[in-house]
Amino acid sequence: MEKPKKSSLFKRVATALVLAPLTIALIYAGSPWINVLALVFGAMLSWEWAHMVPNRNAPFYATAYTTSLSAAVLLNCPAAVAAVVAGASLLVWFKARGEERRNLLTLGVPYISVGIGSLIWLFGTVGFVTTLWFLIMVWCVDIGGYVVGCNLKGPKLAPKISPNKTWSGLIGGVVFSVAASVVFSHLFSLHANALFYAVFGGVIAVIAQIGDLVESYIKRSIGIKDSSNLIPGHGGVFDRVDVDGLIFTAPLVALWFKFGLMLFEVR
Repeated sequence: MEKPKKSSLFKRVATALVLAPLTIALIYAGSPWINVLALVFGAMLSWEWAHMVPNRNAPFYATAYTTSLSAAVLLNCPAAVAAVVAGASLLVWFKARGEERRNLLTLGVPYISVGIGSLIWLFGTVGFVTTLWFLIMVWCVDIGGYVVGCNLKGPKLAPKISPNKTWSGLIGGVVFSVAASVVFSHLFSLHANALFYAVFGGVIAVIAQIGDLVESYIKRSIGIKDSSNLIPGHGGVFDRVDVDGLIFTAPLVALWFKFGLMLFEVR
């Protein structure tokens, strides 16, 4: 991995300084602002996916993604959400007959809807502090991977998928996430012990980086570098906000708080 260029580092820092406080403020404000954030954010992701994956009718696919996402955010009934997501997925599947990337076009429905919907459910279930803990862990994976990977370099993690990612970056992301998880849990007196939060931080870090590799694989398979140019000079939302990590980890964290705590009684 090359030494981080000042311009690249400045873009990352500038993006974080603008988006992170805004996101935290809207989450703290609660409903309806967090719903507005999710809908705007999800609409941008829908537009990106519909234009990132080659197809002949991007407006239709973007509309289908946004409709499914809106149901996941606004409906307070899991069965209804599942029905809308399944219906939108089938609609896209049939509409995409003859499209070269039919599977990717269809994947966009559950990929965006379930990920964003899980974040909304998580906030409504566990509240602001625990949701913030989760977001900080995922952000620290990206920060740790970038800082450590750029400076230590070393063997490539998956050169055919993402040539710039290294094993040192993977380890750095895990270390940063574990440290953030433990420190945050101590500062805010969250339930369970430090070992639980250390293990949880490590698991989140690995899953988030798998999500990052999956997005890199998708972009490489369709021959693009950036998901879009929605953020001038930065690329797309997928490229700059660690969406892949959030989308991959949010459903699993939501499942943990739904069933895991009951099984292990860690409240």
